[in-house]
Amino acid sequence: MNQQKHCKKHGRIIFTKAMKKTHKLLIPNMLPIHFELIKNILRQEGYDCDLLKSSGSNIVKMGLENVHNDTCYPCLLVVGQFIDALESGKYDKNKTALLITQTGGGCRASNYIHLLRKALKRAGYPQVPVISVNLSGLEKNPGFKLSFRLIKKLASALMYGDMLMLLENQTKPHEQNKGDAEKLTALWIKKMANQYKNSTGFGKKIMSENFEKIVKDYSEIKIKKTPKVKVGIVGEIYVKYSPLANNNLQKFLEDEGVEVAVPGIMDFIIFKVDNRIVDIDIYGGSKIKRLVCVLFKKYLENIQNIFIQAIKKSGRFSPPSPFEKIKTDVGPYIGYGAKMGEGWLLTAEMIELIKSKTENIVCAQPFGCLPNHIVGKGMVRAITKANPNANIVCVDYDPGATRVNQENRIKLMLSTAKERFNEKSHA
Repeated sequence: MNQQKHCKKHGRIIFTKAMKKTHKLLIPNMLPIHFELIKNILRQEGYDCDLLKSSGSNIVKMGLENVHNDTCYPCLLVVGQFIDALESGKYDKNKTALLITQTGGGCRASNYIHLLRKALKRAGYPQVPVISVNLSGLEKNPGFKLSFRLIKKLASALMYGDMLMLLENQTKPHEQNKGDAEKLTALWIKKMANQYKNSTGFGKKIMSENFEKIVKDYSEIKIKKTPKVKVGIVGEIYVKYSPLANNNLQKFLEDEGVEVAVPGIMDFIIFKVDNRIVDIDIYGGSKIKRLVCVLFKKYLENIQNIFIQAIKKSGRFSPPSPFEKIKTDVGPYIGYGAKMGEGWLLTAEMIELIKSKTENIVCAQPFGCLPNHIVGKGMVRAITKANPNANIVCVDYDPGATRVNQENRIKLMLSTAKERFNEKSHA
């Protein structure tokens, strides 16, 4: 009875402390490496969770059936994947909860959670709790709390994920024994799981040591370095990273014989913290909140710098630029007030790729994401005018777009890229 009153008061099913012991948490898989690390952290925190890796047309079908048809493509896929999992027969519907992030900004990602709850009722699963993971105090659940310690662990997982993804991407195209890089990535995911199990791996000192060891291990993989066409992937955060959303874009590019560069997610996290500081500076607000954001941003940038220095020392790998540098570099192109969705960061990622000699770029544009189209597709002309060698293709991802058409557009971009590459090689 008390639980029912609690639900009515909040207008939703509350994830209680008791549910932590009885319910399995389902997590949508956006970044395969990063979210594997996050899953391990949550398990060490006492949560029974599964990372959803399902794919196929049924997920799109479930999404189309349970959310209105002008919903953005990432939301449609997340909702579809959750409902597909609930209908798979693998989980007890009365002992399953769903975990989803909520940004708290103007992007409709803040409203996924409400669309998901509506979809669950429509599909016949109103009893399934949905847990919001956010830093804005939007929703709270007694059974799931983001303590400072847990936030530090999750931040470390994102940083480790960025490093493993970068080193794997820079090693894989050149390795002598195919599969060495992927095997090493899997090994380090296991190592990190053991460290988290022993309540270590997320402190500044141990992270610095781990960064050095990770770079050393990848440096020892035997490679045959040959010049290759480089292609960067940018776009809306979910479609950029999720193989489900972008039709396994990275594998398609690798099969075309190119070296793929994917900007890490940590810049996006720092970008979100930076936005809160900028908001307070422009519109006013809590000085205490601003101080907390400034300190958290400094902490993240400090760890990011250690990460960058570890890669620089290797001599083999190319590190990403620090957050403040990419923020400065994008200044001439777009204002810092453009912060909906990926905001100015999406433009900045394209600029960073071009400056690092990755001039060929696929910009993944999902249906229904107006901010992403403005700061992505809308900035292409300005970027190419200032950088004539930039070769950017914007590819739309939505329920009606065929994979063949998407890949044909990318192949046209690749034909230009390979032609320029050959010209330089013979110059």
